[in-house]
This record gives sequence, structure tokens and C-alpha cells, in this order.
Amino acid sequence: MRIQKINNLRNFEHDIVYFKRIVDEAVPARDFLRACPISVRAKFSAILVAVASSPPNKFSGGGYWEAMHDEMAGWYEVRVSGASRRQFRLFCMLDYGALGEPNPLLSVITGMEKAFRTVFKGSEYQKVFLLGVEYLSVNPRSLVRG
Repeated sequence: MRIQKINNLRNFEHDIVYFKRIVDEAVPARDFLRACPISVRAKFSAILVAVASSPPNKFSGGGYWEAMHDEMAGWYEVRVSGASRRQFRLFCMLDYGALGEPNPLLSVITGMEKAFRTVFKGSEYQKVFLLGVEYLSVNPRSLVRG
């Protein structure tokens, strides 16, 4: 029964929310976005709205919204390029178990940037993963909207 309910929720639009850390109430994704160039922020915003309203499991991706693999399975990455081909990434989770939420959530956890044709280190992905563990550790979730 629970699996059927989750499968039905995946077909709904998702609300976009931002993870708020429990320890210090920082909002890593918002802090990251504020440090991004305005054009990159605008692209991220447009992609998040498009993905959340599709809903996410039906969004074609186009290279902007990608499911992650291996140790990061269950995560999604929003990809945007900036000036000088600088690569900006938002790391997101789809949340179908958040208590008190009327709709499923597209939860934006954090972001990172890198130079063109470079890769993030395993330790950087580990930090992202641990933020996700913190996000999922409380329910109702610690989050902010918009």
C-alpha cells in the first residue's frame, strides 16, 4: 500500500524547498546560490520550477536535471554552466515522506562549483551526502521555502 501511495505521489507537482541545517540553521543551497552569478541563479531557478512542475520523474532532463549514480544514487543534480565554462551544481532529493507536507518535495540540499572538465572529489560528495543524512534525520523536515 505504501509503495502504491509513493508511486502516485511521484506523478504530482512537487514543492521546491531548501534544507535548513539543524545545528546552526544555515541554508547551504541558498548560501551557495547567493554566491553564484545572477545569470546562473536565474538558470537554476528556471530549471527547478520546470522540474518541480513536470513532475520530476517526467522531466526529460536535457542535461540540466540528472539522476546521480553509485554512492549518490537517489540524488539529483541540477547542472548549469557559467562564464568561462565554470560548472555550477545543485544537489537535490525528492522527498515523499515529509510529515505535514501537502505535496511531495523537491528538496534542494546544497551546491558546489568546479572548473570545466574537472571532477568533484569523493570527499566533496561525502559532504553532500552527509547533509542529506542530516536532512532526512528529522521529520517534520528542517526546511525553508522559496
